Amino acid sequence: MCGIAGIFHADQTRPTNKQLLANMAAIQYHRGPDGFGVETMDDKGVGFSHARLSIIDLVGDRARQPFISQDNRLLLAHNGEFYDYQRLRTEMTLQGDRFVTKSDSETILHMMPRLGLDATLTHLRGEFAFALYDKATDSLHLVRDRFGVKPLYYYQDGDKVVFGSEIKVLMAHPEVPREFDDQGLLHQLMQVMVPGSTAFKGIVQVKPGHVVTFKRNGGTFETTDRTYWDFTFPDADAHKAPVTEEQSIETVRQKLTEAVHFRLQADVPVGCYLSGGVDSCSILGLSSAMRQDPVKAFTIGFTDKAYDETPIAQEMAATTGADQDILRLDGSHLYGHFEKTLWHTERTIYNTLGVAKYLMSKHVHEVGYKVVVTGEGSDELFAGYPSFRKDLFTHGLDEMDEEERNHWKSSLGENNQLFTGAMLAETDVESDAITARVGFTPSCLQPWLACEATARLVMEKDRTNHLEGYSPGAAIADTLDAEMLKGRHPLDKAQYVWSKTMLEGQILTWGGDRVDMANSMEARPAFLDHHLAEAATNIPPHHRIKNQSEKYVLKEAMKGLLPKTLYEREKFAFMAPPATINKDKWDSMMLLADDKLSEDSIKDAGLLDYQNVQNLLAEVQSDDTSRARNVQLDAIINHMLGVQIIHEKFIKSDLPSVAAKQAQSLGWVIH
Repeated sequence: MCGIAGIFHADQTRPTNKQLLANMAAIQYHRGPDGFGVETMDDKGVGFSHARLSIIDLVGDRARQPFISQDNRLLLAHNGEFYDYQRLRTEMTLQGDRFVTKSDSETILHMMPRLGLDATLTHLRGEFAFALYDKATDSLHLVRDRFGVKPLYYYQDGDKVVFGSEIKVLMAHPEVPREFDDQGLLHQLMQVMVPGSTAFKGIVQVKPGHVVTFKRNGGTFETTDRTYWDFTFPDADAHKAPVTEEQSIETVRQKLTEAVHFRLQADVPVGCYLSGGVDSCSILGLSSAMRQDPVKAFTIGFTDKAYDETPIAQEMAATTGADQDILRLDGSHLYGHFEKTLWHTERTIYNTLGVAKYLMSKHVHEVGYKVVVTGEGSDELFAGYPSFRKDLFTHGLDEMDEEERNHWKSSLGENNQLFTGAMLAETDVESDAITARVGFTPSCLQPWLACEATARLVMEKDRTNHLEGYSPGAAIADTLDAEMLKGRHPLDKAQYVWSKTMLEGQILTWGGDRVDMANSMEARPAFLDHHLAEAATNIPPHHRIKNQSEKYVLKEAMKGLLPKTLYEREKFAFMAPPATINKDKWDSMMLLADDKLSEDSIKDAGLLDYQNVQNLLAEVQSDDTSRARNVQLDAIINHMLGVQIIHEKFIKSDLPSVAAKQAQSLGWVIH
């Protein structure tokens, strides 16, 4: 795992500034502290840089990137891992290719000329984002993995394309603007982002499973954005085919075992994240069965017992003989590192779980580990969230009578009281545009759509006025592929929408790559192996959720590995305790708010309305405010703190100078 950056000029006679490229690598030093590289093709107006985290091929600088192909046709900068690369390298070697490294990245340079980009992508398995310049077509390709595990951003104007693994990398370029977008600001305060967007004007993301190509033509760019893979579910009628539980269970066993096997391969030690959930316990159980030595298992514990899962994690660690390492956190730990976390997430966070994950990755790095296998993605494949069960009960069980349906929905709310206001909306919320596109408004979006009125209220009034007539729900709906939703089962629709919004925009961002790589630590989510995902989409809905048991097929497949307590209990959403219902944490939050939400700070940033911010803080402390509303307000306060901090660190700060100073201090200087 690494950090990449680059510049592609519309005028191919304009050389790229090598030191600027080095600065862009230096500002993401945390992603790759093991060395840097800069390569340019000055006669083509293009240059890449790379900050390296050494995981594969540790021999000297042999695998230092960017790579230039032996015939000088291709320039490559790659972040991530390609699994099964040894087999691909062997096949190409038998066909006469000669490799100069043992790196997984080099396989692209050999497959691309032989197969073309589209066919090459079908062979790539793993988590990756890469930039590839092809001199033969004078084109820059930006490619992101299928689920968006690895980030990739770009800025385009008439003169150039600037890209990088993080937003701050683009902002290290002095010609890239640093300014909040009003629509992006609203979405940050609501939590849910429009897929492919950011909070900043002109800066966008390559979407998961997409290739964005910039082809030069007469001093301008022809830009195309196309999908090479999607999370494709079958037509609803296909689920009526006779598939037994045993077949579904065996499919999960085979595909997950294979996915974990690939992700344990590295030239450095590999550990596991371990919560008390089915996902990470399954990963640890499989890893322990495959490995000869005890697996290092890293666990986060919270002092608030209602949110603490360490007892089950300890039981699982003991069962597998894992070497468990528990990091216990309280509110002061979390808000004491809130600003540092946001420097890395580059977007607001609704819950301090992102801070907890940041502190865990810091701990993992300090004890000498660079790689962990994680359980992210399981809920997406096997319908593990309460929102999926709610959508199934509401829209997907035609044979259930209304009385029974209401009973099940009621029990769902009772069992998830801790998370009502965040994981589930207190009352149903509908977006006409999303309902028109999907057939209903998925429950996963409803808590955040419910925040729109409050978010608009706390925004600076002129900014709010600029958004008159703007519909966040419609903006999200417009990005959803209608063909991927047409004729699908309601549960499949809900899972598809989640994968395009909450998975990529939240779980894999501030709950994944950004807080892991903040401490030079690579996380490998085995469940998001696309071979496993493609198999999971064909598992019948009633095998994913059976009766009131989410992830039924996964639990049955992993039953032999799991403690009885875990196998029998209901899904527990892993999150940090909200500050609005925890006095110690509230005090820590307000200590930060005294600075970031002061009248002077709010006036300086020009993002929020001071009086309405004060009214919201007073509402939290009122005895008349419901628990669910307090959970919702906890999220909005975190977002308000977040936009203020992001303004301070990304807009007010001179990031080009910050990057240049970082390069000088690291010695990443081009002579």
